[in-house]
Amino acid sequence: MQTHFSLAQLADPAIADADKILRACVHCGFCTATCPTYVLLGDELDSPRGRIYLIKDMLEGGRAADARTVRHVDRCLSCLSCMTTCPSGVHYMHLVDHARHHIAATFQRPLPDRLLRRMLAIVLPKPKLFRLSLIGAVLARPLAWAMPKRLQSLLMLAPRHPTSPSPVDRPQVFAAQGPRKKRVALMTGCAQQVLAPAINEATIRLLTRHGCEVVIAKGAGCCGALTHHLGQDSLSMVKANISAWQSEMAGEGLDAVIINASGCGTTVKDYGFMLKDDAQCAAPAAAISALTRDISEFMAALGLQKPALPTPLRVAYHSACSLQHGQAIRLEPKALLAKAGFKVLDVHEGHLCCGSAGTYNLLQPKLATALRDRKVANIASLAPDCIAAGNIGCLTQIASGTALPIVHTVELLDWATGGPKPLALGDI
Repeated sequence: MQTHFSLAQLADPAIADADKILRACVHCGFCTATCPTYVLLGDELDSPRGRIYLIKDMLEGGRAADARTVRHVDRCLSCLSCMTTCPSGVHYMHLVDHARHHIAATFQRPLPDRLLRRMLAIVLPKPKLFRLSLIGAVLARPLAWAMPKRLQSLLMLAPRHPTSPSPVDRPQVFAAQGPRKKRVALMTGCAQQVLAPAINEATIRLLTRHGCEVVIAKGAGCCGALTHHLGQDSLSMVKANISAWQSEMAGEGLDAVIINASGCGTTVKDYGFMLKDDAQCAAPAAAISALTRDISEFMAALGLQKPALPTPLRVAYHSACSLQHGQAIRLEPKALLAKAGFKVLDVHEGHLCCGSAGTYNLLQPKLATALRDRKVANIASLAPDCIAAGNIGCLTQIASGTALPIVHTVELLDWATGGPKPLALGDI
């Protein structure tokens, strides 16, 4: 794609990066076939190629975002399916992230939209505040019929029974069982430890059972993805995580930073890019990104123990977009589940997003629900005993549309190798 940025514009590192990405695009349109919003809406501007044209026009002209550009960029899930499809290696993720920050800086949204986005950016990254908000949602649910549709969608996604804080999410060290093979830091996350604390508990049991010392580092928290993809500043959270893990690296060392929410993993693996122009943080950020592993990626390399009990369940594996497209991790989770004794079922249209996409299901509930229903129908056609996925957003989104039990992949691996049966599986 030909671009016409001025030399003054290209002096801005962010514009220079955008220019390289735009120039890599050859207009082929392969991305349209795998873009969820284009599949649903059939509008060229709701495809990656169409959004690239809008972003190019906006950035090249050095102008404020207009309502049309905002509408179509907002509809993007950042599922990154287009990056898997693209034969030219267009790094769409960095381009659309830059566009979102430009929109946030130059476009005045309607007041209700501004308030909702601000609330999400404040509440979701803070577990204590998020837990309080879920308690409030339980109390407000009976009045949902009288609320605006957008607030109704927030209430419907909130769990009916908020969980209590798990003791494993506090800064501490969990000793390896037997000889120590690895020393790893586990990111406990923000929303996940509130919505499904059993995931971190299962992850720690699985890792320690396989000879890993697990560190919950003091000062580590939200990865920053939620605010970053809203076009808001997330660097304070990013730098806090880097500092926390750097301290552990400087002490007894770390063999890996383990992430069990793939949306977070995609962002942490991008810390090196996010801070590449920061003279003080560039090298530490790149080091953390290089150490970061999804739990399935790490366990595949470490090796899974033989199953401790028969587990002949039929498991429909939903491949989270942030895992298969954002991190190119596709085979490892399925191979681990199969090794653990489960019958793994591939979901039709597995490349299409379930509609969660961070805060997308809260900001674009109509499109998110259509994608969820399509995903649930494809899963139901397999008649599985349960569903497995590697991202908390997907688990929450899919669960809102089906009665089938759904669990994190790590919960099944923990169970198969000697841990407790996941509560969601009930009597099956």
